[in-house]
Amino acid sequence: MIKMLSDFTAGERGKITKVNGEGKIRRRLLDMGVTPLAQVLMRKKAPLGDPIEITVRGYELTLRKAEAACVEVETE
Repeated sequence: MIKMLSDFTAGERGKITKVNGEGKIRRRLLDMGVTPLAQVLMRKKAPLGDPIEITVRGYELTLRKAEAACVEVETE
């Protein structure tokens, strides 16, 4: 099942299938290691849902909700 990373709940895992977005946002995500085929784990969400903390490629990364909405993930 394909979901956007922003729709994940804490503890959910998946594999990144596509990084959408335009220009600087997409480039920033790719530079941080958020690339297709990478495994991702949703660690936690802030009380209001923004920002979110994920684990990708062995390190923790904090993303804004708008950035996470650009990442398509296939859930396991």
